[in-house]
Amino acid sequence: MITVVEALEILNNIAICKNEIVLPLHLSKNYVLAEEVYSPINMPPFRQSAMDGYAIHLNKENCYKIIGEIKAGDAVNIKLEEGQAVKIFTGAKVPNDANAVIQIEKCSVKEQLLFLENEPKINQNIRPIGEQIQINEVALKKDTILNSAAIGFLAGLGITEVKVYKKPSVGIIVTGNELIQPGNPLTEGKVYESNGIMLQTAISDLTDDITVYKVFDEYQATKQIIENAVSLHDVVIISGGISVGDYDFVYESLQEIGVETLFYKVNQKPGKPLFAGKFQDKIIFALPGNPAASLTCYHVYVAPILQKISGNSYSKKILSQKQLAHDLTINNTRSQFLKATFIDEFVTELSHQQSSMLNTFALANCLIYLPEGNYELKKGSKVDIYHII
Repeated sequence: MITVVEALEILNNIAICKNEIVLPLHLSKNYVLAEEVYSPINMPPFRQSAMDGYAIHLNKENCYKIIGEIKAGDAVNIKLEEGQAVKIFTGAKVPNDANAVIQIEKCSVKEQLLFLENEPKINQNIRPIGEQIQINEVALKKDTILNSAAIGFLAGLGITEVKVYKKPSVGIIVTGNELIQPGNPLTEGKVYESNGIMLQTAISDLTDDITVYKVFDEYQATKQIIENAVSLHDVVIISGGISVGDYDFVYESLQEIGVETLFYKVNQKPGKPLFAGKFQDKIIFALPGNPAASLTCYHVYVAPILQKISGNSYSKKILSQKQLAHDLTINNTRSQFLKATFIDEFVTELSHQQSSMLNTFALANCLIYLPEGNYELKKGSKVDIYHII
């Protein structure tokens, strides 16, 4: 059995295989760029009006003659003599001879003559060519996560596709004779299966390529479905069957298949019977069957690996420090992850910490990490927390 620190170090040192794909821009949200993107154009590509108003060729007087109109999208280039103006709209191309745009609210018009309230400044309200970005300049750096704004920015440069890191394909295997699907009558000795949908929805934040498998506690069936899942997916997550009971066949099956053990059993609570392994370039996790223990192990160990495969190193599961909102006594031979909630800089332990209970996990936005030992922490003490939302 190894420590939490040792387990995390092992996973952090795994060589991750990151594959690159080209996606249409509209399908690339939350993907990570696999290369730098350069602007193919200047933006704006022409001198552009920042306001609805009048483009003018400055003179010494306060009065200008209006000789035309330019709407956004017009390709005209009206020549302006000194003392002339054109009505212009936001986003429209400013005539080459214009050297200021006057906001419509700061002028008045009488019989095609424009009168200004204030003396204009050179290039006032004119966006210069390439003000936002210039041609061949880096638009977005490699490893940038593509959010809606980034996608809109690239679309505005005329870009239609991007090279990104492929998100992992994940297989979830749920084991257990005692499990029945919600929606069916709950017969004696059975419980409703919840880990499959719980893990599937947690993982859906990181990939949409997820398949859930179900298997009874029988050795050959367990071995076969694990073998199939490992052949089809980048990451396989097994729920239950990893302990040492008479009907726990997962570890034996993994050994028979030839999965290399990275670690098995971690000195932590909850989630002691945690397995991590590799098969070629595939990564396999076997999580405890108790729901809270399973979800804890997912947040601490599995999610960072999925993020690394996607090119996004640990951005969503950040380890930080908060102050305890209450005193806390620790008396445990194992490190602990406590369901908790934080507001601003203070974190509070929740009730129902048992590994089988999800009711307070539903309220938690973090896990407090406490190293093993016998010690007391006073209110205001700083503790490490894992953000889980």
